[in-house]
Amino acid sequence: MVALFAIWAVVRLLGLETGYPLVPLIAYTPFVALATLPMLTAALLLRQWLAAGACAAIAVTLAAVVLPRAFAGGQGPDERPTGPTLTVLSANLKFGNADPEALVELVGDGQVDLLSLQELTPRAVRELRAAGLDELLSERALAPQPRAAGGGIYSRYRLAGTDTGVAGSGGFSMPIAEVEVPGAGAVELMSVHPPPPTNSTQVGRWRSDLEFLPRADPEGAMRLLAGDFNATLDHAELRDLVGSGYVEAADVAGAGLAFTWPSGRFPPPVTIDHVLADERIWVDDTSVHEIPGSDHRAVLAELVLPADPGGHP
Repeated sequence: MVALFAIWAVVRLLGLETGYPLVPLIAYTPFVALATLPMLTAALLLRQWLAAGACAAIAVTLAAVVLPRAFAGGQGPDERPTGPTLTVLSANLKFGNADPEALVELVGDGQVDLLSLQELTPRAVRELRAAGLDELLSERALAPQPRAAGGGIYSRYRLAGTDTGVAGSGGFSMPIAEVEVPGAGAVELMSVHPPPPTNSTQVGRWRSDLEFLPRADPEGAMRLLAGDFNATLDHAELRDLVGSGYVEAADVAGAGLAFTWPSGRFPPPVTIDHVLADERIWVDDTSVHEIPGSDHRAVLAELVLPADPGGHP
């Protein structure tokens, strides 16, 4: 048992998970970290000192990669910027079946400025309009499709440029929009949705789509990536993306272990929905919210942008 846990720790530390089923399994690293504690207790009670020592080392190692997500820190800027606030919400609608009134209520109560949607269907667009979403967020970049393939962006602020034709190798739409935020200039938002790594073929598409996502550009426009990444911070691909110059909003806010999928009790919940922000952006807070009809919990991120005197009024 200790040897199996040791192998898991090595795979996680070195990012060696490749293929199916290792890729989906590595998402459960926080549960493996917890499981080392009863195993350590058993080894001590049985006076298996070598096993206990090894298990203790494994427990410390896994705790070191998991526990920091539960503590705030690691912000990009040294100080909180003085620019405007920006509230971003990301929600997977589960084939468009999420309750439109509940989502619109969350947008209104949270004073959401940008909304990133995955699995947006034509029916969901009509229902959201009827529920009053267009009145709260009048700017749109939508690519509705049947079942899980659609995506969309709604904005309180003017969209200077949009591209709704972007799609990953799994066929999921991932629209992009340039948002003109008063007092901060342009911010680019991409609604992210790689396919789930549920078999060998899907793992290849999943990895390809994560590698396709735009890296941060410290010299260029600020970027936000918000959506259902079907990946956790225990996946090397997501860590590499974050390391290009993003921060994972929940991670730096101390809420990185708040699960987002599934919203029910089985399988064990993991954190696969994220808001990645350019490291020049400050994260004030994040939270997750149940939406009836969806199997994902929505992610709300409260951000602060650096001031730009030349930004649009």
